[in-house]
Amino acid sequence: MKYNFGRVIDRRNTYSIKYNPVARGKPADVLPLWVADMDFPIPPCVAEALEERVRHGIFGYSEPDAEYFSAVQGWFEKRFGWQIENEWLTVTPGVVNAIYVAVRSLTEPGEGIVIQQPVYYPFETSVVQTGRKLLVNELVYKDGTYSIDFEDFENKAKQAKLFILCNPHNPGGRVWTSDELMRMGEICLKYNVTIVSDEIHQDFVYPDYRHLVFAGLDPRFANITITCTSPSKTFNLAGLLHANIFISNKVLRDKFKREYASCGLSQPGVMGLVSCQAAYESGAEWVDELIEYLKCNMLFLQKSLQTRIPKIKFTLPEATYLAWLDCSELGLSVSELNNLITHKAKLWLNDGTSFGAGGKGFLRLNVACPRTMLEEAMERLEGAL
Repeated sequence: MKYNFGRVIDRRNTYSIKYNPVARGKPADVLPLWVADMDFPIPPCVAEALEERVRHGIFGYSEPDAEYFSAVQGWFEKRFGWQIENEWLTVTPGVVNAIYVAVRSLTEPGEGIVIQQPVYYPFETSVVQTGRKLLVNELVYKDGTYSIDFEDFENKAKQAKLFILCNPHNPGGRVWTSDELMRMGEICLKYNVTIVSDEIHQDFVYPDYRHLVFAGLDPRFANITITCTSPSKTFNLAGLLHANIFISNKVLRDKFKREYASCGLSQPGVMGLVSCQAAYESGAEWVDELIEYLKCNMLFLQKSLQTRIPKIKFTLPEATYLAWLDCSELGLSVSELNNLITHKAKLWLNDGTSFGAGGKGFLRLNVACPRTMLEEAMERLEGAL
């Protein structure tokens, strides 16, 4: 490989929440494989662009220009075959921020919002914390993978104003098929349900699978969809607080922008703009090698569990760098499982219940790290068991 993803970098004392366990009630000696950021340095092309901007020395108010949009437009057209228009774009500090803005701008307190648990936990908090009605379309888990209960989805859609879609799915690792997406879209059209599509993991799709931009499947879907994307996961830029939100329907876009402005936010940070443009212009080769490294990490994890800890079941995900571990055969309660992982194995993983009731007995493990860290994690886990 041209890029060295195996190099271990000390991230302690760098303001990293991933490497500050004591502040979050964890022992100081845990190995952190939890929150979804990577232990890899950013691509050289992005580092060089940021360094050049630092040398420039002025960091005044900024906004995207034609070159920025051209880079973003080119990325989505080349990687996903999706053509975007400049006026669709709103730059925000992040996808979670955009989800909250969408919830507030498109629904009223008490109105229903559908989510598909187990799912990224801010989906639920964006509903509950804003006083909306939570409608859970529980995903069906069978033979190590998830599918959609469409009968229940339609029943929930009848009661809803908004649906928050996770595509690709976190933590389940599914890349929803065209048939699945089309069926959900038709149901939402039938009941006049607007869709917020979180597609932040779109670049982490493994061979044999293809990410489909939901809004790109059908012009009717685009008309009811807010598409949330960011370079933050792909290029490990979360700390720069930058996301690209696309809304082709002007009525929805105006509502979103009014609510966004009411939060006291206006221009995006310049370093987010610089990093995104550089990544989308010159980072494709780096991403392709990254995905290959992540795939090998996933295969290593699968083989290790099968041979050393067969009671923990793991199906290779179709997308994301997040492994969803089924620990139900260990026969432990939630507290016993967390105690085993945290205090005996000395690992810091995500408790599955944080993603909803369907996550009971599961753990989420981040494989976006040097292989040596995964090897150590397996040794710690095997020793604890």
